[in-house]
Amino acid sequence: MPTINTDKVCFVVVKARELESEDEGIDADASNATDDGFVSVLTEDAFPTIRDEVSSFIEAMDIDEQVELVALMWVGRGDFAASEWDEALAQARARHEGATSTYLLGVPLLASFLEGGLAEFGESCELFAADRQ
Repeated sequence: MPTINTDKVCFVVVKARELESEDEGIDADASNATDDGFVSVLTEDAFPTIRDEVSSFIEAMDIDEQVELVALMWVGRGDFAASEWDEALAQARARHEGATSTYLLGVPLLASFLEGGLAEFGESCELFAADRQ
């Protein structure tokens, strides 16, 4: 059973969803030479604060929380069952190298996987989302 604060996971979920929605707004096939420069400016300059914010948040977590965040994502992705939590933690701890945020933010559908991991343990981000409104 994860000990990480659910609100911390939900904050990462919210920010990951914001990043995912930005990526969906860009269609490389629909651009032309003039637009490419504009799209480049948008993707590189308009939204770095969200990525920086969530990266800083993850890296500020202690190592145990970072390991749990990775293990929770793996459970949500189906790499491990909830009953294999201790094994998922051990694997995440053994593989932990470099910036956890870089690894996690490179995972497509991160928000969905984290929410799926929470659901496996009977948790959700519903209350967190309601509190933010």
